Amino acid sequence: MLERLALPVLRRLEGERAHALALWALRAGLGPQGGPVTSDRLRTRLAGLDLPNPLGLAAGFDKDAVALRGIAGSALGFAEVGALTPLPQEGNPRPRLWRLPEDRAVINRMGFNNRGVEAALPRLMARPPGLVLGVNLGANKDSADRAGDFAAVLARVGPHVDFATVNVSSPNTERLRELQGRAALASLLERVMEARAGLARPVPVFLKIAPDLEDDALADIAGVAEEAGVAAIVATNTTLAREGLRSPERDRPGGLSGAPLFERSTRVLARLSTLTHLPLVGVGGVGSAEEAWEKIRAGASAVQLYTALAYGGLGLAGEILQGLGERLEREGFASVAEAVGTGRGRWL
Repeated sequence: MLERLALPVLRRLEGERAHALALWALRAGLGPQGGPVTSDRLRTRLAGLDLPNPLGLAAGFDKDAVALRGIAGSALGFAEVGALTPLPQEGNPRPRLWRLPEDRAVINRMGFNNRGVEAALPRLMARPPGLVLGVNLGANKDSADRAGDFAAVLARVGPHVDFATVNVSSPNTERLRELQGRAALASLLERVMEARAGLARPVPVFLKIAPDLEDDALADIAGVAEEAGVAAIVATNTTLAREGLRSPERDRPGGLSGAPLFERSTRVLARLSTLTHLPLVGVGGVGSAEEAWEKIRAGASAVQLYTALAYGGLGLAGEILQGLGERLEREGFASVAEAVGTGRGRWL
């Protein structure tokens, strides 16, 4: 109820300020309190991780892991914080975040703004019990060795998280997406997996990709990921495309997320599911139970959301999970795993 009252106020504020206020509220204990929604149907296994349900929080919402207790009180089954970089960085100049309400979308050009891995480390070490937590690995903008940056962050956070995601798909750090090429990606993942091998408890490493990839590039990425020992692929990050937008802010620079990304990201997800046996995490435009269901049917073992929270609040997660559980029951599936990929054909 408190969240529903606060949302109209937050929407009147500039986007980045509203985001900061939402994080403050979660830190103050003003968010949901019930904890993860779960049932026999919703329980999910992803890359060796046991999740109470398949709905997670995507990276970018809590870059510095400041609101872990508030997130743990939500209905979500897992969360990903970051991206964290070795050194603190301011990111791109403001303004760098724009809401597109007519499109239920957001454009951001944040640029991996965060306080650095060392600042987040004490909070990761003190994370709430029971929260399945991952960290999105990033590289500093001015780094001469970006692969080394990813490896260095993993070496620091690995003992305190359940998974880590290599983020080579943000459009807001210059030349970062070039690391998705076969040779560059293979070299980067080799460094990251060496850092993983050095952990006392090696955690699964995920790879997050862009939605603006052709089929040949997707095939290359799938092959390199499998060869490197990646545990799952996250599809997808934000897009540079702008087709069909109505909002006045539609031509702002940066990555587009939210409802307009749903179809593009789901098609990439479905195509990827034909190219690899690795489990997939579906991200992009999820704002309802029906959209979460479509991601699963397209090939996702789990789903993440973020932009929809700007319009529906964190309480939206509970609504999505209730609807998803009802849909699984109605369609005769005893588990999420049974439904994965059963409808990919409509997206190919």
